[in-house]
Amino acid sequence: MRTWQARFLFFAVLNAAVQCVTSLEEELSDSILGNFLDPLKDLLENNHDSNTAIAKFFLRKPSYPDNDLCYLIPGKPESLTACGFNSTAKTFMVIHGWTLSGMFESWMPKLVSALHERKRMANIIVVDWLGSAQNHYVIAAQKTQAVGQEVARFIDWIEETTNIPLDNIHLIGYSLGAHVAGFAGSHTTNKVGRITGLDPAGPVFEGKHAHRRLSPDDAHFVDVLHTFTRGSLGLSIGIKQPVGHVDIYPNGGSFQPGCNLRGALEKIANFGIFAITDAVKCEHERSIHLFIDSLLNEQEVAKAYRCGSSDMFDRGMCLSRRKSRCNAVGYDMSKVRRARNVQMYTKTRASMPF
Repeated sequence: MRTWQARFLFFAVLNAAVQCVTSLEEELSDSILGNFLDPLKDLLENNHDSNTAIAKFFLRKPSYPDNDLCYLIPGKPESLTACGFNSTAKTFMVIHGWTLSGMFESWMPKLVSALHERKRMANIIVVDWLGSAQNHYVIAAQKTQAVGQEVARFIDWIEETTNIPLDNIHLIGYSLGAHVAGFAGSHTTNKVGRITGLDPAGPVFEGKHAHRRLSPDDAHFVDVLHTFTRGSLGLSIGIKQPVGHVDIYPNGGSFQPGCNLRGALEKIANFGIFAITDAVKCEHERSIHLFIDSLLNEQEVAKAYRCGSSDMFDRGMCLSRRKSRCNAVGYDMSKVRRARNVQMYTKTRASMPF
């Protein structure tokens, strides 16, 4: 038996084994929805805070991936010189998601380090919108458009000041940050090269029109990893619908090997919104770690296959390795010409290399 066939058989068995959690998920759905969204509707309806959302921009150095040592200040070109911004190099802008702690999460320096490892001379800019993200979820979601517009103004300023080609700009957004990236891309004067959405947030965005969420219109190439899409529309932590040129659903976009789904659902149902950060961390953040894996393990990059559904993929019906049917997962993904909402699937392990 070929290696890929053996691996696929293993994951098929694993997929069948996790179906037992489905009934538990259905039982807890109403409780999760009640705890997570319903109490916030009044907050959203009565939120008339007109304060401008504030984003800060830090250029992170390879030697200090977890320290914000250098601010890039729009309107002050001397800050670009002082921070050593390289207008001819690739520029990554990393955008975090919702937070209850008001602090960057542990994945941030790991992603920054991995980007520097792959692209030594690149500019790695961390977008800090913690002040707006540290709110009740629905309010933070409401602020993503204003933050995205501020990021767009920053990009326009960078382009005007340095003549950087926008094809060299790659926005990487996680959860709510993916929609911030989308709004940024839709408001720049010229279109950026690429946006990568890492499990874009689902609640408040699922089923919305393209101009109210991340969409293929926001960059020349938009690729998306979906890792926590269990449940019906409006329930899923990560958005379930395709929102990019290419959307990849590792393990069907739901159960991720090595994550305790039962424990996550029970925490959300029992303790409500304040338990959600720890509860969904493994599966929601798996999108980030898959992307980091693609940066660090270039020779072992996972492959995804174009398929009509997760069920068809699980039955082994979509394993063609033709160029138009197979693509790399993560950083090395190839742009698909004239494509929108191409859905692809892959199977992964529980730990890196996935």
